Amino acid sequence: MASNTAVRTVYRLSAVAPTQEAMLDALDLELLDRLGADPHLPDALGVPAVYVTCGMEIAEAPWCALMARTTGITVTEGVRRTAAVLLLAVDGTVYAIGCDQGYRLIPDHLKDKRFGLSFAVRQMDPNLIRGAVSRSLGQARTDISLVPGGAPVPLLGIRDHSRIVRSLGGYLDDLPLTRSRYTRGKAVSAQGGCGLRIALGVEPEALLSDLRAIARICREDFPHQELEFVDHIVPVEDTAALGVLDQALDDLLGRPADGRISVSVPSEHHAAYAEATTYLTRINSPGALRSDDFDLDYVLTRARLAPPGARLQALREGAVTLARDRRAGVAHALAVTSALTWLEAGISLGPRRFFLMDGEWYEAGSAYVDECRSAVAALFPPSPSVSLPAWIDGESENAYNNRVADEERTDWLCLDTRNVANPLRARDQVEICDLLMPDGTLVLVKRAGGSGPLSHLFNQARVAVELLQESARVRAEFTAKVARLSRGELVLPDDFTPKRIVLAMLLKNRENLIPDSVFGFSQITIAQTAKALAARGVSVEVIGIPGSGADALPVDA
Repeated sequence: MASNTAVRTVYRLSAVAPTQEAMLDALDLELLDRLGADPHLPDALGVPAVYVTCGMEIAEAPWCALMARTTGITVTEGVRRTAAVLLLAVDGTVYAIGCDQGYRLIPDHLKDKRFGLSFAVRQMDPNLIRGAVSRSLGQARTDISLVPGGAPVPLLGIRDHSRIVRSLGGYLDDLPLTRSRYTRGKAVSAQGGCGLRIALGVEPEALLSDLRAIARICREDFPHQELEFVDHIVPVEDTAALGVLDQALDDLLGRPADGRISVSVPSEHHAAYAEATTYLTRINSPGALRSDDFDLDYVLTRARLAPPGARLQALREGAVTLARDRRAGVAHALAVTSALTWLEAGISLGPRRFFLMDGEWYEAGSAYVDECRSAVAALFPPSPSVSLPAWIDGESENAYNNRVADEERTDWLCLDTRNVANPLRARDQVEICDLLMPDGTLVLVKRAGGSGPLSHLFNQARVAVELLQESARVRAEFTAKVARLSRGELVLPDDFTPKRIVLAMLLKNRENLIPDSVFGFSQITIAQTAKALAARGVSVEVIGIPGSGADALPVDA
């Protein structure tokens, strides 16, 4: 029954002791006083808990006076919003659950920024991701991808060593939560970022059981292989490096603006940003600037007025309030954030480059090697989907491909040198593939003694896919050629585009074709190729071709 669960957003709070006194002290007591909030100490949960409720009232809706001036008709309508937040300690960890506007009562600096995302990469089905929010290092850019029906991770285009995933939404694998018991056979969805938005049990025992299950998953389970890249880029933790970076940024804040500090919307507040029409910015001053948008010049000016060593702290403590109406105060805001979380900045320490994002430091390129290795390893399945015969020493590539189709894989079609016209220059020809499988899989074959031939192979794969996807002329010529050469035995649909590519390689002087045996330069290019093709909905598999004579290479099975 739906009434046994309710969709809530739960946050894990850092550095808050699991006692009622500590939880209450962690809240903004001044704000609670202004709102006339009522604190409660519930016993029903059986764990330390604090429950705060309040109403947020505006005597007249902000639009009333403005519309009266526009229409000449005076109408008075009131506005009332509610807020509640439950803080509870489960097994020594403090969680916070907000209702209606209650999320605004939870101080941002206490939230574990990766809690919801940590759960998502471990429990979300990587083939049914409904949405993602990611940030690109050093570009002050946020990308939001939405696929309501769910899609595999590669189609979202978020797998990149310089991109930080801030939020993932999608469908969950089977897990022992209360909602699962009442929706057998139906997918359960969640959204994981700083917080985790998910259906939680309503009854005390069910809620505690769900929170314990979530904690166990975050603590004990490994991320899905297709989602583990999300964990590759993490904030800098080296305290010495952080001290140097903070000092360098403090010095930079004391200089005239030179473009090295830019503005970016905090990851947790895109919805508020889209709705806000006014901003109240208060930095090291009892008064606040009201503006129609975030005012970077004002923020940097206020920071320069602070003494050296105190500029960065002034921005951390400074507040930016987003509201729907210029007359709204903090109590009726859409969001209240630290001024620092609106800034992006780049600082170099010798050859190392660092970027400030959402108030945290990240090192550019720190995940590059791990991400490349992970991307390459994913192309080599434990059990290859197909196998190819040995390449006879001295045999040309064309002779090998024809032999495969004529003698070994008689249901395959050899298309080596059977080219199509290049739509960019009709006199040029493009080879789509060497072999075509009955299901439309393109097989590209290459014998290589270095990275040069492999770069050609990878580029051929990208060009073939792009032309088949983007050019109706190429599709028509290719499908007609396949039908003609196969004598009608292999007929592709008129709108054919490939979904899968197999890269078959024989590498000279390599004992086994495994990820580490691929030439170093080629590991980078094949990783880039696979990501580009995956973003187009095409999967890539790499298989080895056994050799003979001097090139005898056992296939790594």
